[in-house]
Amino acid sequence: MMDKATRTMRRVHRTVVAAAIAALCAGCAVGPDYKRPDVATPATFKEMSSPDAGGVWQQAKPDPAASLDSRWWTMFNDQTLNDLCERALKANQTLAQYEAAYRSARAQVASSRASLFPTVSFAGSGTRSRTGTGNSTTQISSGSTTTSYTSKSVSAQLEASWEPDLWGSVRRSVEASEASAQATDAQLAGERLSVIATLAVDYFTVRAADADLAILDEERRIDAELLALTEAKYKQGVSSYDDVRTAHNTLQTIDASIASAQLTRRQYEHAIAVLIGEAPAAFSLPVQADYRFDLPALPVSLPSALLQRRPDIVQAERTVAQYNAKIGVAKAGYFPTITLSADGGWSGTSLAHLISLPTRFWSLGFDVAQTVFDAGSTAASVRAARANYDQEVAAYRQTVLSAFQDVEDYLSAVQIATRQASSSNDVAQRSGELAASQQRNFTAGTSSRIDVLDTQLTQVQDRKIALDYSSTALQDAVMLVKALGGGWDGNVKEADASDK
Repeated sequence: MMDKATRTMRRVHRTVVAAAIAALCAGCAVGPDYKRPDVATPATFKEMSSPDAGGVWQQAKPDPAASLDSRWWTMFNDQTLNDLCERALKANQTLAQYEAAYRSARAQVASSRASLFPTVSFAGSGTRSRTGTGNSTTQISSGSTTTSYTSKSVSAQLEASWEPDLWGSVRRSVEASEASAQATDAQLAGERLSVIATLAVDYFTVRAADADLAILDEERRIDAELLALTEAKYKQGVSSYDDVRTAHNTLQTIDASIASAQLTRRQYEHAIAVLIGEAPAAFSLPVQADYRFDLPALPVSLPSALLQRRPDIVQAERTVAQYNAKIGVAKAGYFPTITLSADGGWSGTSLAHLISLPTRFWSLGFDVAQTVFDAGSTAASVRAARANYDQEVAAYRQTVLSAFQDVEDYLSAVQIATRQASSSNDVAQRSGELAASQQRNFTAGTSSRIDVLDTQLTQVQDRKIALDYSSTALQDAVMLVKALGGGWDGNVKEADASDK
């Protein structure tokens, strides 16, 4: 019959275990539950209502997923660009680094979640020992003579321990790890967007260099003919040598411009090679001098959609969630921890008879630990966690403001560059008409060849200016797409991450 003390201890044991299970089932988690920080969001972008906005882009559909396709580069209708972008997504080494970082973050989530469950370990042992010098396996004493003695020992043991997450420390740690993984996912999406946007800008720069070189070659041909005519007039005594010097200088300036355009093309071609994961020596982009810089209609979503579509904003917001959860982890330090343990097994002298009732053993127990005095260390940790959270909230709001600025800036840039390109094209068209008129006058004998070449030179220069503005508008359009988030949907990505 068990004594009173034993019964009392068992009642205490059952009470503690029941309390632990009840607290665990209640799902108590200290610390603040996460709520996305408020940010001031304008109803629309300022530049959308600008007088210059008409026809440059279209208002996006109400469905955020329909505002900008995730494969946004295809809207430029350039198969070469499409192929390069696909190659970059597969082989870019910077993306490979960020993808590995994301997999590491997901592994950390699994590691944090494992702390919610008990740990179980197994231990087994077997020994055989011998004492004495004889051959017998028994021990016989006769006077001063002792024979050998052999012994065997085998055991098998299972141990389990579990620290119930009474105060939500582990669950908050899982929340923090999950938010960190989602932030890493957004960082990976942002890097993808950055790589593809950089690739597109570099590609259009190469195409602009191709067109520039074709125009510069034409301009050089005209300047070379003007130099020859000027030298002929100098020999005839109807022109000064200063005119010859000026013509020489003009021709050499064009040669320098051609060399500069060639350098630009080569360097950006090398940059494209690296972006698609190849050595520059193994990559070349065929020249396309007649490239058309056609600006597609750009769907622009409302500012509120930017909060889910820009990877850097989502990354900053997920970082806020991560540090919010860390407040709960810090606050859990105020409360005691309870560890439940159990072990059991068998121990005997024969492996064949090991698992039997007489050889078994078991034990159950629990430990309670509570910090009584830490000189304010836990309180300081909580204050630091709150300060870190406030810091990330400020960083998040600043990221949102910077995103709004980026969109407004590139909306303005596309508008202005488009207007400049349109005006310059009109000028180039009129210059072409003047050159054609001057050619007719020359055929009729009422104009000189130099007059014809001068008007042709003006037309070529006006065409180059128009080309430069058209190229700039296309590159600014790429940067606007990047500022708008590139068709990425942060909400979808967060859901995917949480299910992995």
